[in-house]
Amino acid sequence: MKIIFSTLIACLLMACSSSSKLQSTNSDKQIGGANEEPQSIDEQKITETINTYFEGWMTGDTTKLGTAMHRTCQLKNIKDDDVIIYSRSTYLGFFKPRPRRQNAGGKIVSINVTDDIASAKCEIHTADRLYTDYFNMMKIKERWYIVDKIAASKLRTK
Repeated sequence: MKIIFSTLIACLLMACSSSSKLQSTNSDKQIGGANEEPQSIDEQKITETINTYFEGWMTGDTTKLGTAMHRTCQLKNIKDDDVIIYSRSTYLGFFKPRPRRQNAGGKIVSINVTDDIASAKCEIHTADRLYTDYFNMMKIKERWYIVDKIAASKLRTK
């Protein structure tokens, strides 16, 4: 009876441990945050590209924003029930250098990689808005670029 009880406890402990590991692999990747699950080299490089984008967005630094985006990148939003498309240069023209935004930050919600392509879901929050961006990315000459972005934003509820 002791052997059966010990085996049952061991099985339960292993199941709990596996469940805990599954939960940690789905944790958000935040700027400067610790991530328990080791990332692949490609995920690390994608994270670097997105963090460069976040930093440029927060400070209006078009050089950083432009570095993260491929020259052919298009950005798409929905406005008045229609798709609005911005070229990279038009989008960069919306930014002006400024002090770093207060009460704002960005996080990578998820990254999916297949060979030399990837998609990333990201969120940027400010004091009053939440932006959700989906980046399509490509690896060109060992460097990851945002090649397409679709975005939505909404007022934050407090």
